Amino acid sequence: TRNFNSRFGEIDIIAKEKDETIVFVEVKTRTSLEYGNPAEAVDDTKIERIIKTAKYFLYSKGIQHNNIRFDVIEVFIYKGRYKLNHIKQII
Repeated sequence: TRNFNSRFGEIDIIAKEKDETIVFVEVKTRTSLEYGNPAEAVDDTKIERIIKTAKYFLYSKGIQHNNIRFDVIEVFIYKGRYKLNHIKQII
């Protein structure tokens, strides 16, 4: 699922791995490091919103699942080039 919205917030990507782990992914993009790395924008308030939205997603879909993970994908854009950094288990 992409761009799942609820009254609690939005989750950019919700995916399932081969081992059935459900992964909730926040994607953060930066064109410079002037304000820090992209993952630094995922503060405590954002994490709370992600958790509430993830709980709502699981509830709304009738999913009872113990294997979940919260990740961040950092996207760096510089001079037309992209660099990705996948940070697993931010919470």
